[in-house]
Amino acid sequence: MSGDEKEKDTTSMKEEGNTLFKAGDVQGAVCCYTKALKTSESKAERAVLYRNRAACYLRQEEYNKAEADASKALDTDPGDVKARFRRAQAFQKLCRLDQAFLDAQRCAQLEPKNKAFQDLLRQLGAQIQQKSVQLNSTDARVQQMFSLLLDATAKDSDRQKAAQNLVVLSREDAGAEQIFRNDGVKLIEKLLQSKQEEVVLSSLRTLVGLCTGHQSRTMAIVNELGMEQLCGVMGSGASTVSLAACHLLQVMFEALTEGMKREIRGKDDAILPEPSKELRSMLCHLLEMMPASNVSGPGRDSAINLMVKQVPRKSLKNPDNSLTLWVIDQGLKKILEVAGTVPELSGGPPLTDNSHMSCSVLLSKLYEDLKSDKERENFNKLCEEYVQQYFSRPGLDGKLRAIQTVSVLLQGPSEVGNRTLEMSGMMDAVIALCASEDVTHQQVAVETVIHAAGKAKRASFITANGVALLKDLYKKSENDRIRVRALVGLCKLGSAGGTDFSMKQFAEGSTLKLAKQCRKWLCNESLPPTSRRWSVEGLAYLTFDADVKDDLVEDKNALVAMFELAKSEDKTVLFAVGSTLVNCTNSYEVEKPDPQMVELAKYAKQHVPEEHPKDAPSHVEKRLGKLLEAGVVSALVCMVKHESPALTEACRDCIARVFLALVERQKDRGTVVAQGGGKALIPLASDNTDLGKTKAAQALAKITITSNPEIAFPGERIYEMVRPLVSLLSLECTMLQNFEALMALTNLAGISDRLRQKIIQEKAVSKIEGYMFEEHNLVRASATECMCNLVLSTEVQKLYLATGNDRLKLLVLYSGEEDERLRKAAAGTLAMLTAEQPELCARIPGTTTHWLEILQSLLLCEISDLRHRGVVIVQNMMQAEKSLAETIMESEALEILSVLAKGGEGTPESVSKTAQNCLDKAVEYSIIMNGEGREKGKGTEP
Repeated sequence: MSGDEKEKDTTSMKEEGNTLFKAGDVQGAVCCYTKALKTSESKAERAVLYRNRAACYLRQEEYNKAEADASKALDTDPGDVKARFRRAQAFQKLCRLDQAFLDAQRCAQLEPKNKAFQDLLRQLGAQIQQKSVQLNSTDARVQQMFSLLLDATAKDSDRQKAAQNLVVLSREDAGAEQIFRNDGVKLIEKLLQSKQEEVVLSSLRTLVGLCTGHQSRTMAIVNELGMEQLCGVMGSGASTVSLAACHLLQVMFEALTEGMKREIRGKDDAILPEPSKELRSMLCHLLEMMPASNVSGPGRDSAINLMVKQVPRKSLKNPDNSLTLWVIDQGLKKILEVAGTVPELSGGPPLTDNSHMSCSVLLSKLYEDLKSDKERENFNKLCEEYVQQYFSRPGLDGKLRAIQTVSVLLQGPSEVGNRTLEMSGMMDAVIALCASEDVTHQQVAVETVIHAAGKAKRASFITANGVALLKDLYKKSENDRIRVRALVGLCKLGSAGGTDFSMKQFAEGSTLKLAKQCRKWLCNESLPPTSRRWSVEGLAYLTFDADVKDDLVEDKNALVAMFELAKSEDKTVLFAVGSTLVNCTNSYEVEKPDPQMVELAKYAKQHVPEEHPKDAPSHVEKRLGKLLEAGVVSALVCMVKHESPALTEACRDCIARVFLALVERQKDRGTVVAQGGGKALIPLASDNTDLGKTKAAQALAKITITSNPEIAFPGERIYEMVRPLVSLLSLECTMLQNFEALMALTNLAGISDRLRQKIIQEKAVSKIEGYMFEEHNLVRASATECMCNLVLSTEVQKLYLATGNDRLKLLVLYSGEEDERLRKAAAGTLAMLTAEQPELCARIPGTTTHWLEILQSLLLCEISDLRHRGVVIVQNMMQAEKSLAETIMESEALEILSVLAKGGEGTPESVSKTAQNCLDKAVEYSIIMNGEGREKGKGTEP
């Protein structure tokens, strides 16, 4: 491209950006200015482009970007008063009041008579004064708290109260800053040594307030307190203290990796050192906690949980997985130490019931984060070396540790687990230990067999070699811990055919007997929770069989027992409960085979999957009713609340599927909402598998369509609903999901302007407009209804005011369509637009030559709602311009309005009154005379 062409292209892009900005399409303007910046070679022109883009970012509330662009404009031209004013506005929003005041002061000096500059200067002066007063009062409060906490003679109750007040103060910006500047971290370090649990908890929560969203403070605190001390607190015996310390470290990780979330940046922000040193130090200490014998079980679980959340990439689009590679290199074998620990053997670190499951999740996350075969091969090699190291030792203890490690790997990165299981002598050792007389040996071996049965080739091997052994253990073992595990192994092998009714491994009735025994153990409260949890595992496999599903939902005691387990401290049961419920509600994915392909398969004597008669919709509906009666919603809500690695994406996916099935029937939605289901669905729609997010969003849509959203999602929760609903406006979603999302957004858009703004911010308007062209009548009509509510927003009105588009034309044409629902929505939108923006009235005749016929058809319509919309549009047009009124009165509309104004049977008062207003306006314009005759000189009808 030549220099002249580049210049021309830059100028046209800049002008297009200016036009879009004036029309209210801020995002479009940003795109134009960004493109222009790429081609512009003139410093002066680039400064103007940066200044203009800064104005866009201010509108979008992207204040950091606005400040950066305005600064770039000022670097070229320090006298650019517009750029300086925009930077002042950005600084104000970022709470950098001193810098905002300096910029505003400079603007006022350059243009003393500019009212906007003077107003901003006054605002900033008041804000700075208010902040100064606040800081002084906060300083006094902080000093008071410190005095009490350091006073050894003060009452314990007073010190506890002071510690709690410190937590409250730390959550305020001014309070956090004052605590930090008054050597508060040193005081907190002393309080962490307190023997009072409440004081330690308050200290940790105060540190959370100081670190939240503040990178520089977090780095200083990590260096001052030291990770060893913080990890020591997390590894202590008290589970509440351990969880609080875990939350603090999570906040620290987020502050270091994501910077200033609350956009409160220090003046020295530009020279902050890279936080990678602190991050590596934190991770190094967490890895050291893994095999440490002085760390409590809950503390170790917290450390694993932190690594699950912070080490792997949040998105696979991010190419940098260096943190994962570093953890594998420095600490994979330390993590495997936890995986290989058998609690009954001496010498291992303390574990909880959740430790092995949490460990398998961490290993799985690390393996999934690897990008190449070389990286995966290294992971496999390290695991094989570790397992071989213990397996080759003399004596049984080493072999048990090796087998336990394989068992955890099979639950996590199963590909790695299968490779270690195929190592020479491993499978033989597992089968041999199943026959051991030692309960611990049997337990480890049977669990490994169960996890190994997940792969088809492995399941067939075990079916051939292990079924007899498992049956023998189930029948002859005197220990219920072994019997229940052997039973789960049989259940897993017996369900290998999945939902295919014609592919059953065991004899008719065997699965029902196994399920009955599972339910019996599940209800046996004398058994330890871990053993009862295994009975749920068994049901998770057996409920592929529809007979088992029906029997389970009829057993209310078993359902209640399962739901109580789901609410318990044992988080390892979550996936088993979720899987069982997915099976009972038939909310798994089922691909309907092509009928022609089925016939061909039968002809070729190929296997054709068959559906069980009890998987018919009527049976599923009955099961849903039974689950609701037994309290399934409260169990699901508790499951979502669990902060544990066991609540994996797969588990969240199961919960989302079950919720969607539960809200399928309109009459059940109120029950789901009343028991907290609506609140639980919101996090499921953002933190889940892609399919799980869609399922949760669709469940939210169904609730929003039939319930009052303000009651179902009170307070700020209603605003969190918008993003999941907008995510359903995608070509990847089904037409039903598109339709339900549009219906739900229509309801939200009709509630308040703040909700409409939220929908606009989520960039939903262009998507909704796209669905207004959809061929499907219901989708097209629902999109138009949504737009009808959105046009109450001035930003959307500006889109219709902008020239060079067919938005108005589409509404006029749709007002003349045969589809009643679409017609009502389009005419309603037109009525509101012409009332709010009268200048649009003059454009209606230019949209189509049939505009008058369309208006007349609305006035003559038998449906009163459409008639009312028609007379309102006519009234708005006549009030807007006399020439429009003349055109309308010269048509048959005069006669129709005269009839409607008389009222009578079938004509609502609102219609007749508006029609009379139209005639009165015509009289006022002297277009007609009272009595409906035309004014002299205007001619008469032929």
